[in-house]
Amino acid sequence: MSLLVRTHPRLTLGALIGLAVGILAPADLLISKILIGWNAGVWSYLALMCWLTARSRADDVKRIAEVEDENAGLVLFMVCIAAIASLAAITFSLAGSKDLETGRRLLHYAFTGLTVLGSWLLIGVIFSVHYARLYYTWGGKEPALRFAEGLTIPNYWDFLYFSFTIGVAVQTSDVGVATRELRKIVLAQSLIGFLFNTAILGFSINIAAGLFG
Repeated sequence: MSLLVRTHPRLTLGALIGLAVGILAPADLLISKILIGWNAGVWSYLALMCWLTARSRADDVKRIAEVEDENAGLVLFMVCIAAIASLAAITFSLAGSKDLETGRRLLHYAFTGLTVLGSWLLIGVIFSVHYARLYYTWGGKEPALRFAEGLTIPNYWDFLYFSFTIGVAVQTSDVGVATRELRKIVLAQSLIGFLFNTAILGFSINIAAGLFG
């Protein structure tokens, strides 16, 4: 636990906030408490990462990447599994919302949209952090990612651009992937991105049917 706190302080803080809010949430159903806690943790982490991104230079990104090198693959895997599980939880939650009165149903749909958006953003951010780690700890002669204009010291904005391009368009755009390990990670994110995009479409249809059906 102490290793996780030292190497991933923002993620650990977000998880602790989510756990505390989930336990204290005034909700009757366990699934509701889980989703409330999940949202609190996810949005807290996203806020912390937004602050870090805004104030970090390329050398800061390199230093943080070297610190977070330990157990980074396991952290990435666990976060992705949790984000995918949140989609399943939303599905169960939506199934019980059709009998609610109009006002509560609208709030339920807004909460669903907030949860899906948070999980989708979390995937993009956590992969961008992982790409930064792989880039700055890569020991090869050539950079693991080849950015346009010969950029060799990218900051978090550059990795976010690469990650969210994959999340939105399921393609790598103008950034070249130069190593096999990175191609595996890009493939994994592409598959998860396709799952999320399909789920978002399905939830949108479900919500529209509930509102206008």
